[in-house]
Amino acid sequence: MRSVNTGMSLVEALIALLVLSIGMLGVLLMLVTSLRNSRSALLRTQAVNLVSDMADRIRANAAARTAYELAAYAGGAMERGCAPGAAPGSNCSEAQLAEDDLARWEDTVRTLLPAAPAGTRAADVQYFAGTPDRYRITVAWQEPSEPQPFSYQTEILAQVVP
Repeated sequence: MRSVNTGMSLVEALIALLVLSIGMLGVLLMLVTSLRNSRSALLRTQAVNLVSDMADRIRANAAARTAYELAAYAGGAMERGCAPGAAPGSNCSEAQLAEDDLARWEDTVRTLLPAAPAGTRAADVQYFAGTPDRYRITVAWQEPSEPQPFSYQTEILAQVVP
């Protein structure tokens, strides 16, 4: 006796389609997770770079000392036009350069990182007097998909060389 098989039945085709759909949903879920983790890694890398940038600015202008204390600028630090190519391009004192550095840095932090959680400063620099001087540099942000806020901070030592 000969069996007559002419192809797949409708039930077999539907089961194959269901298995394929579940596999595609798994791939899509992995893609979304990968994109979210990539964005988070990018934000963390930017935070490290921003903190390192401010540390380099402080080291380059170590004589400014307390002028890098961000809390001292009640209304926020203001740009003074001290950076090369900035208008008006005037010579600045060490304190004015520090304020200019802080203002530009805060603006860059606001541009590159999501907003900080309520009641938290997105960017902060604290000065601790001593020999050598100590600074704590912090950035904070809240990722939309994460319940807890993130922050990165480092401390540096700087000494004025006569």
